[in-house]
Order: sequence, then structure tokens, then C-alpha cells
Amino acid sequence: MLRLPTFTYHRPQTAAEAVALASEHGREAMYVAGGTDLYPNMKRRQQTPTHVISLQDLPGIGAVEVHPQGGVRIGAMTKLSTIEHHPHLRQHFPAFAHAVREISTPLLRNMGTIGGNLLLDTRCSYYDQSHEWRESIDFCMKKDGAICWVAPGSPRCWAVQSSDTVPVVCAMECDVELVGKNGPRRLRASELYRDDGIQYLTKQPEELLTYLYLPPATGFKASYLKLRRRDSFDFPVLGVAACVWTGVDGVVTKANIRLGGAGSYAIPASESEKLLVGSKLTDEVIAAAGTAAMKPARTMDNTDGDVYWRKKVAPVFVARAIAACR
Repeated sequence: MLRLPTFTYHRPQTAAEAVALASEHGREAMYVAGGTDLYPNMKRRQQTPTHVISLQDLPGIGAVEVHPQGGVRIGAMTKLSTIEHHPHLRQHFPAFAHAVREISTPLLRNMGTIGGNLLLDTRCSYYDQSHEWRESIDFCMKKDGAICWVAPGSPRCWAVQSSDTVPVVCAMECDVELVGKNGPRRLRASELYRDDGIQYLTKQPEELLTYLYLPPATGFKASYLKLRRRDSFDFPVLGVAACVWTGVDGVVTKANIRLGGAGSYAIPASESEKLLVGSKLTDEVIAAAGTAAMKPARTMDNTDGDVYWRKKVAPVFVARAIAACR
């Protein structure tokens, strides 16, 4: 039986108190929201904080607020199941609601939060194992070791970003709000992530994610497609989010395409985006944009499925995601 290590459990009543605790204990502290990712990681000794700071008592960050201008503010502690079934989100932000519905199982969505999913730890076949398994092959670079078993000659970790919501919020140009020692700050969601399997977030360790802001649902259409071995609950081996803005004549004015599950962050399919802008979404244009996604899909032996098959299927999913925006 896997058991949790010993730790001190804190229940702050305000965001400022939570940030103060995280600042006081430094690297020994971690926040916990729903606990569906952190606690299993602690049992496998992937993450070993001696101070766990619960966010469940923080006021005002557990609800969905629809603004009169059309945007939506979602508290970081909002349950995934609440978002999944929210009538306004299902009607006006179907791609986002669908991505949330694709996360894990109903039981875990009843516990997991949107903030936790946005900050989900990167994953790897050599990292997401028990402590004894990882010890038997020598630990990897992401935890306790000095080598990346995916690419032994590489100076960096290649663990992959496996959140279902991250590609969508980046493609839709959503914002997030963080609270730190100097108060709150707001930034574009895509600025929260970096291409590194270990240091995959740009936020400071003590900073607390409090809100996700969805832009007014006008002028664009978005979609999300997920590839996984089992449709019931697996993490994505590929998650494609597409968001396309068009004029009244049907010509694409802007396009964002993000590939999740293929790298350490939601990879922009930049060449695919360029091919779409200035054109109508014809079958030929969509096919060309899909083909252009082959290069950025940097599939490696760090997750489920054959490496070469995953790379070849990426253009197919990108084309399907774009077509769903027509």
C-alpha cells in the first residue's frame, strides 16, 4: 500500500495568509486544491512537501461569474464538474466545457478544480511510477536523478504537459490572475507556461492562482479534440485546441492552434495558423494546415502509444479541430 509521507497541514482563511505561509516555508510548501494530482504524487514520492497548504477555505474563488459584457470569471477552486454542467459555459464556450468533461472520471471531476488542472504537473512514463520502480532504473532528472531517460543525451527534462484545459485556454487567449507577496497580477494564460518538463510554470512558487478569465464569446469559434488509449479516463497523448476568428465574409482574421500532450507546454502550431489567416476554411486549406502541424508535434517516448504513430496522427487531429470551427 502506498502511504502519504508525514506533513503539516495548513488551512488559511485568506489568499494573503496562504501566500505568507508559502513564502515562509519556501520549497517545503505546496498548495493543494482538490488533491487529485498532488496526493497520488506524494504517495509515489514524486513530490514531498513537508507543509501542505489547503485552499478550500479561501473565500470567493469557487464560483462561475458571468459578466454583462459577455466574459466569464471562474474561481480557481471551482470544481470541474460544476464547469462541466454549467449552462452558460456549455452554450457559449462549448470547447472549454468539452475539454473539462474529457478530464479523468466523474468522481475525480467532483473533487478536482480548474486551478489544479491548469497547474497540473508534467507527466512522463519514466516519472509517473512508484518510488521503488524509479529507484530500480536510477531516478530521472525530474526527481532525484541527473538523467532524462527519454533522451539520455539531453540537458533538459522532456516530461509532457497533459492538461486538457491548458491548450484551450491558451488558444482562446484567456487570462489568469495570480496573487503573490506584492498583491494580484493578471496575465495571458499562455504566459503562465514554459517549455521545460521541470520548470514548466513561469509563476513564482509562492504565487497563488485565483481566477481564470474567459473572453467574450464573440467573433471566434473553438474546438478541442483528445486522443487517448481509453476514452473513459486516460490522460491525453495528444490534445488539440483550435480557435479561429473570421470576418463577415468568412475569411480567417486570426487563428490559434495548440498541441497538448506532445511537449512540455501547449505547443503553438504556428505554420498552421499562418496558412489559415487570410483564407476561407475550405477543405484544401484545412488539409494544408493540418499537414503543417507535423513538424511542431515533437512526440517522444515519454507517454502512451507508439511515437511515430502519434506524430502522424497529429495532422489528422489538427485538421479535424479546425474543421469543427467552420
